[in-house]
Amino acid sequence: MRTLGVLNLNDLLMFAAAVEHGGFAAASRSLGIPKSTLSKRVAALEASLDARLIHRTSRSFTLTEVGRDFYEHARAARIEMEAAEDVVRRRVAEPSGTVRITASVPTAQSLLAELLPRIARAFPRLHIDLDVTDRFVDVVQEGYDIALRSHFAPLPDSGLVQRPLDVEHIVLLAAPGYLAEHGEPLAPAELQQHAGLLVGSHAREWTLTDADGSRVTVAPRPRMTANESVVLLGAAEAGLGIACLPEHICRDALASGRLLRVLPGWHAGRVTTTIVMPHRRGLLPGVRAVVDGLVEHAGQQRAG
Repeated sequence: MRTLGVLNLNDLLMFAAAVEHGGFAAASRSLGIPKSTLSKRVAALEASLDARLIHRTSRSFTLTEVGRDFYEHARAARIEMEAAEDVVRRRVAEPSGTVRITASVPTAQSLLAELLPRIARAFPRLHIDLDVTDRFVDVVQEGYDIALRSHFAPLPDSGLVQRPLDVEHIVLLAAPGYLAEHGEPLAPAELQQHAGLLVGSHAREWTLTDADGSRVTVAPRPRMTANESVVLLGAAEAGLGIACLPEHICRDALASGRLLRVLPGWHAGRVTTTIVMPHRRGLLPGVRAVVDGLVEHAGQQRAG
């Protein structure tokens, strides 16, 4: 029984290119290799097949009968190879695997609770692992792909990739019922006569800034204190007093009318939300898909 030799696939592809371009010169320019190299490789292919595939002279390039038959198979093989390569590239590029995310409680509730299920539905091979915590997280040492951090001052240069996601004001708001009962303050000084819903046990004052950069510090009457913004949001909706919270936390309540802006020309500073990633993690398709989803979602919220 005769054992068939193994063809060099590169030679086969060079032969197909020579046929499709009508000669070695044009094929060599297309492939970016010397004409002499291409001619030698096709000659080696003929030798391995022990068959003449091309009649070639200085002026003509024509296929033999067996060359025509062989070309049809060579062309089919090239198409299958390109299809196989495309399948692999698409599978590699398709977001998959596990993406580990860490975020604070308010960010998880106001942003990720709505967004992450949408991303998971869009990419069935992607597993999202979210750790919700308000403690400091070492992104690299603890193996996270993405950290979402909200901060008032710029983050230190940690060697991590930082991508700003959103900048928003911290605003004053209250329930319509509270304002109807206690009146709406028309100037910052009037806040001292109102019940305040305060963040943290040591925060007794709000420093407010207007569009002109004027600053004033006021101290409302403490009605409730909590170190969790969502709790204060609920207290404001219940009509207990005026709260001072980041815009994204109260966006839905304001849109529905459950809460109203108080002193809309003033704000209590800005909070920035930043995506933080180790350098190499940001190159993974799954990580890119989540980051792109976050950026798109933040843009939609700003436009809305």
